[in-house]
Amino acid sequence: MTEKQVLGQCPICGNSLSVTSLHCHECDTSVHGSFRLCKICQLSKRQQQFVEVFVASRGNIKEVERVLGISYPTVRSRLDEIIEALGHPPQRSSDSETEEVTTEARRQILEALDRGEIDATDAIRQLRSENGGSRR
Repeated sequence: MTEKQVLGQCPICGNSLSVTSLHCHECDTSVHGSFRLCKICQLSKRQQQFVEVFVASRGNIKEVERVLGISYPTVRSRLDEIIEALGHPPQRSSDSETEEVTTEARRQILEALDRGEIDATDAIRQLRSENGGSRR
């Protein structure tokens, strides 16, 4: 028998759900009450998948990028979203983090150019927009 996964959020209103019954299939014991789900269980399926990949990658963001096929800024954004969903205050980006994202975005633009996915004109346009429109 395939086990169904517990829903953490109400499919109608999006609020957190609670478990009201637990059952052991081995000894046929049942426990009834109101049980709160763990914080991870209350995350969306997409967020849970991200956490699983992040942990399996031992927090290596490059590996998370590779496995999920997403960019560095997207990894950081999803991680920040999950941190907030788990009840931790958002952390303000420091100048070095902002510079790191900008550097990573530039690297990705240049790699796309190198692979022939974009032409030089597109690369220049994207690089200028990454730099806030400045011409360096």
